[in-house]
Amino acid sequence: MALQVSPPDPPRLESSFDADDYDDVEVMGDDYRREELQEYLADGAWAEAFDEWAAHSELDEDQWQVVADLNMVQQFDFFWDDFADRVGYHAPGIPEDWKERDLHPELDSWATVSAINAGLTELGRTVSDLLKEEYIEWESAFEAPDDLPEFD
Repeated sequence: MALQVSPPDPPRLESSFDADDYDDVEVMGDDYRREELQEYLADGAWAEAFDEWAAHSELDEDQWQVVADLNMVQQFDFFWDDFADRVGYHAPGIPEDWKERDLHPELDSWATVSAINAGLTELGRTVSDLLKEEYIEWESAFEAPDDLPEFD
């Protein structure tokens, strides 16, 4: 199934950032290269990754409308993780108390909430991978110690 929507504007990456604010990521280092990543997103990485993701997305247009109405795209975050030599990301999600908070009239089941959350995580991964594979030109500054075991 493909999601037939135009790519939204890329998220704005805040200049003040602390990876420790996220429970779902662990980042070593403090040079997150957010300005460069923001430029890459604006220069086409976001639109390219979005189109790639949308071509295989399980979300339908109604579910995407919930994402748009809740301005969830702007809640994405991307940052350089030098230790892991990757672009880290934080994908937004609909909270567990969505029903009590009456977040959106189209949110009517856990299946819908789970589909949206999973879809946004997949979008974050797609953007992260594309940035690393096609845009990042710098090398990781982290050098592993010589005494690490080798796993073959």
